[in-house]
Amino acid sequence: MATNVDAAGANNTRLEANMARVEELSQRLINALTRRKSTPQALNGPDASLYAKAGQAWWQEWINNPAKLLEHQVQYWGKTMTHFVEAQQALAKGKLQAPEDPGPKDRRFANPLWDTHPYFNFVKQQYLINADAISSAIDAIDELDPKEKRRLRYFAQQITDMFAPTNFLATNPDALMKAVETEGESLVKGLENLVADLEANNGELVVRLADEEAFEIGSNIATAEGEVIYRNRMMELIQYSPTTEQVHETPVVLFPPWINKFYILDLKPSNSLIRWVVDQGYTLFVVSWINPDKSYADIGLEHYVDEGFLKAIEIAKDVCKVKQVNAVGYCIAGTTLSLTLSLMKKRKDKSVKSATFFTALTDFSDQGEFTPFLQDDFADGIEQEIAQEGILPSFIMARTFSFLRSNDLIYGPAIRHYMMGETPPAFDLLYWNGDGANLPGRMFSQYLRGLCQRNEFAAGGFDLLGETLSVADVDVPVMSIATQTDHIAAARDVYRGVQLMGSKDKTFILGQSGHIAGIVNPPSKNKYGHFTNTDLSLDFDKWVEGAEHHDGSWWPVWEAWLKGRSGKMIPAREPGDSTHRPICPAPGTYVKLKAAKQNQ
Repeated sequence: MATNVDAAGANNTRLEANMARVEELSQRLINALTRRKSTPQALNGPDASLYAKAGQAWWQEWINNPAKLLEHQVQYWGKTMTHFVEAQQALAKGKLQAPEDPGPKDRRFANPLWDTHPYFNFVKQQYLINADAISSAIDAIDELDPKEKRRLRYFAQQITDMFAPTNFLATNPDALMKAVETEGESLVKGLENLVADLEANNGELVVRLADEEAFEIGSNIATAEGEVIYRNRMMELIQYSPTTEQVHETPVVLFPPWINKFYILDLKPSNSLIRWVVDQGYTLFVVSWINPDKSYADIGLEHYVDEGFLKAIEIAKDVCKVKQVNAVGYCIAGTTLSLTLSLMKKRKDKSVKSATFFTALTDFSDQGEFTPFLQDDFADGIEQEIAQEGILPSFIMARTFSFLRSNDLIYGPAIRHYMMGETPPAFDLLYWNGDGANLPGRMFSQYLRGLCQRNEFAAGGFDLLGETLSVADVDVPVMSIATQTDHIAAARDVYRGVQLMGSKDKTFILGQSGHIAGIVNPPSKNKYGHFTNTDLSLDFDKWVEGAEHHDGSWWPVWEAWLKGRSGKMIPAREPGDSTHRPICPAPGTYVKLKAAKQNQ
């Protein structure tokens, strides 16, 4: 009897302690939310006109073809009624079991209770029926502009994903079981995680994907040896230390994107592209971009080109005492490298011997999965935010990219972090993904309006630094790598841009996997293969149809191509020279500037 009393007392003590923590956390939650700065409504969802157009199109469809819409409704009603009857029959048998057919498989519903427990099975099945009905209803709308229909489908999918039963405690068996097992401790811990994330981001909810305490830049990630040999307001230029006795005469200058940090190419020794390039006998320079604050509001693409691309190329030439370099551009830096090459042709500057593009778009005529974010309502909201802040805060870009894969990058992590109270994993890639950068207001407006929306570089000309630039001006030897499942720079769009380039020497490689894993694909892992086809006159589908598959990484293929454009072997160069003396060790200081800190 005393034992039961003691146990009850202990439970009450834990309950009281948890309630006290909840009260404290609730106050912190309120305080954190009051710090949140308002963002333009257009950035949080579509303009109401989209739904008005969809409604008008739906009614037009009803008038023109009522039988088709009635058929969809009847199918939905029939599935729902059948589902209800089956559930009733299962309950009437007096056994706590679900219908025999567990329904379609979905990673969100991995817990066996979704298939075996009548309550959870009913909730899951009805959710899937509802989701299918919404998708079918949108597919049935014919009298709607294809671009608007694509946007409607995207936002409808976001709503469907948001209302998945896994996202709510009462209908998530994993979270409920964890709460029972921990006597509510998991829920309190989840609330602590939620409050901590809100406090870290000024009241804005940015789901933390990785354990930030597990990594330190320059200590256990971004550890390749080198020196910062130049610094200006736009970038630090890192020259990496040689690991071979001899190197190719022509250096490599690599320009990473400035939406995230360059160390995606140097997460750890086993998958570091930076280390691998140096190990192949190349003098490698890598740009580390500034993480801009509000004082950079008037910085445009012209500043990135002039004080970033052209300056880095100039310094690499001076340090190595050569007339040409091989340039590499990744994502938005690849797009900007192509602008730079067009400008250099106008100026008769032949400093670039060859150009390599990693997942880089130059033709934006098909906006792909970004269609919802490249229409005027969203673009107007971006410019409203820029006018208010001077920059595009990093969390907006992070949120935009995350919503393209919302179940993997938002709802799944949120469930584990907030509902189940779990600590995010110590995963370097996810740590990098959360280490975003702000974007200068002027630069992003130029990119959004001139390149993405109006496609000026591929169609007509893009004005920059006193010249009208065109993708057709890019005439140096080119290798372009796209990836199969890239949701940011779709392979067919990358390919189309390469076809428009003026170079007579063009190579296109299609890697397996996506925007990151398809590029960070070291040969030692033997994980993803690639496809090649020398006939770039074909349209993309024909190119893929005729392409040859190769096992393993594309890195050695690129290196063989690069070697033929890199000159003779010479004694290895140590970082810097008498004019450009080492300033600090790699990875430098700019890479450590945190966007969230600057936004406070």
